[in-house]
Amino acid sequence: MVKSYPAVSAEYLKAVEKAKRKLRGFIADKHCAPLMLRVAWHSAGTYDTASKTGGPFGTMRFKAEQSHGANNGLDIAIRLLEPIKEQFPILSYADFYQLAGVVAVEVTGGPEVPFHPGREDKPEPPVEGRLPDATKGSDHLREVFGVQMGLSDQDIVALSGGHTLGKCHKERSGFEGPWTHNPLIFDNSYFKVLLSGETEGLLRLPSDSTLLTDPVFRPLVEKYAADEDAFFADYAEAHMRLSELGFSEA
Repeated sequence: MVKSYPAVSAEYLKAVEKAKRKLRGFIADKHCAPLMLRVAWHSAGTYDTASKTGGPFGTMRFKAEQSHGANNGLDIAIRLLEPIKEQFPILSYADFYQLAGVVAVEVTGGPEVPFHPGREDKPEPPVEGRLPDATKGSDHLREVFGVQMGLSDQDIVALSGGHTLGKCHKERSGFEGPWTHNPLIFDNSYFKVLLSGETEGLLRLPSDSTLLTDPVFRPLVEKYAADEDAFFADYAEAHMRLSELGFSEA
């Protein structure tokens, strides 16, 4: 199935490449890859297939969306990104925030996520309450990622592996700690730690534990723990799909 994307100018493509270079240096220097990935995910993850509203269309620039409970702390990311965005007025915020997420994965050693520009900024944020709740199990994950966003079980597990980056902060989410021992390195250690049962000093949320108990999710956890290349390939595809919800046409 071939996807179609909106045409963008040569000038726009040149700005994307320049912005990517700026973001690489900035994210590496500030060690803020987890925060940038969270911006991209939380922007895109509001998409609703039924109403065709929400999604990766730059609405995180609005205070109203930054104030959603699931977005605590993302105002910091928006403030950090704004000086770079100002250098590229031709770029939409929608593309810029998703580009930051792609670069965050790349500079921490993860796979190259395909990036297609051309998203347009929407004028108002989505309603609150569309992002996944980490205190719930597999039925909830399938409801949010599957029914609401239109993603697959494989996408759910692969994207969960993105938690190899970063950690939770009690003042933002109510939880504290990293999922892995090296939270600034993108690899398959999330799945290895999950299967090992190691918890000392590490975070394990109900949404993590359900990956082990669900009969469809667990074999994927085992696959990714054993084969980092397979994880990287599936993650890149899942991240691309998430970043293009409501954008590309099949």
